[in-house]
Amino acid sequence: MLIRLFSLIFLILSFAAPSFAQSDPKPLINHLAKADFAEAEALLGQIAATGDTRVVPALQAFSDGDLYFRKSDNLVFIGKAAGAGFDLIDPVTGASAGQAAKNAVTKIKINNNLRRVIRSAMGGLTLMSPDRGVRLSAADAVLRSPSAENLDLVEAALAKETDREVKARMEEARAVSVLSSDRSVDEKRGAIQTIKALGGRNALGILGSVSGSIDASLKPDLDAAISAIQSEQQLWDMGQNVWYGLSLGSVLLLAAIGLAITFGVMGIINMAHGEMVMLGAYSTFVVQQLIRDHAPGLFDWSLAIALPVAFLVTGAVGFVIERGIIRFLYGRPLETLLATWGVSLILQQTIRSIFGPTNQEVGNPSWMSGSFPIGGMTITWNRMWIIVFSLTIFFALLFVMKRTAYGLNMRAVTQNRRMASSMGIKTPWVDALTFALGSGIAGIAGAALSQIDNVSPNLGQSYIIDSFMVVVFGGVGNLWGTLIAALSLGVLNKFLEPVTGAVLGKILVLVLIILFIQKRPRGLFALKGRAVEA
Repeated sequence: MLIRLFSLIFLILSFAAPSFAQSDPKPLINHLAKADFAEAEALLGQIAATGDTRVVPALQAFSDGDLYFRKSDNLVFIGKAAGAGFDLIDPVTGASAGQAAKNAVTKIKINNNLRRVIRSAMGGLTLMSPDRGVRLSAADAVLRSPSAENLDLVEAALAKETDREVKARMEEARAVSVLSSDRSVDEKRGAIQTIKALGGRNALGILGSVSGSIDASLKPDLDAAISAIQSEQQLWDMGQNVWYGLSLGSVLLLAAIGLAITFGVMGIINMAHGEMVMLGAYSTFVVQQLIRDHAPGLFDWSLAIALPVAFLVTGAVGFVIERGIIRFLYGRPLETLLATWGVSLILQQTIRSIFGPTNQEVGNPSWMSGSFPIGGMTITWNRMWIIVFSLTIFFALLFVMKRTAYGLNMRAVTQNRRMASSMGIKTPWVDALTFALGSGIAGIAGAALSQIDNVSPNLGQSYIIDSFMVVVFGGVGNLWGTLIAALSLGVLNKFLEPVTGAVLGKILVLVLIILFIQKRPRGLFALKGRAVEA
């Protein structure tokens, strides 16, 4: 206790009068040579209390197992393996101290508890750094590993901090350190309120860790804070599930929107639609491989380059399928189903023969990597961009269908083929281009899905059934119905999965759709006038 009081007085003097020399941490470091784990923990607290940031490399070396003492004089050094011995480095100045044979030095032992103390000490020592980022990281380190020994350093740094964000983080770090100290009940009660305001799972963990050792008079405050954080966390968890549901719904929308054209508008049951998605994903893989081999500096543009490639490749395949097979089977749904199923098997086997049966690596551009927090939620960039992308594709397709001559011809052929033909519309070419458009959009969906799913020959099979459910539930041929159905089914899936499991949840969704269709056979939004055939 006397040593701690002396260290505190000396630390205050060092901050109040910078001209005073700091205590030399080197003797304390040398004492680590013969200290047991308990003594080493006390020494680490005293080393941190010196406030000398020069000891940070020594503490890091101790944590990494690179701190040694020389047997001849028990002096401690940072040791770096060099040939048959070690290069010795002064633990405070960082100057070279010569070399030593392996049998001339002994490694100072360390355990996980000491590593925790070291992390906390290093955080405290860097709280006074002139670099804002270093101070913020130091406050985070103290926040994760609170220690009563660092409380004085945190308070001294907090008194000098001017940056609002860093100061707020230091306030939180001080609060968790107070709970680990022998400060007054009133200070600890204030610390509990600070941690309560911090919120989140980390705050719950901090409060839970001290619940067994805290003063009985603080128990009601602690329980109230934990209950409030849990209630808030439940709301954030619900919001996180909605976000996951919307991101899943956007994936379903991408996979289903092309099917909404080929099945919804043309009435074609295309069992090879999933393979169009798969071909789009492999087109992205090929584009990325070419960029990696020939122009690695363009990798961040790889997805932008792959999107039109995927659209053209799958659109061309769709055009060939319609001209070579589908056009002979209009009005024969069972035969169309069997024929397109056969095409899907051929495409899968072709991809297996070319690329192999294993998953292929498709990388994320830097702007689609990582995540950012919103309150108690975590938003990943790749999911966010896919939501934006799927909505962009949706509105672009809606514009084509409603505001262009091609869209007018497509709707005319859909509603009354004979009348459209008599008006001079080349219905066979409209059919071919419509099927190619649906396939091309499926390819774009595959390019986007390659950023969040495994690229393999079976990729499309994961989405074909869900895509049909989305189109049927939303209303066959209605794009707005496809959008609403995809997003609502995505959210419903994410709320059912924690309760029923993924498989049973999907089964329940299917049963609910079947029951819904019994009441509304044409889906949420029926397409009026689509069956006008004299």
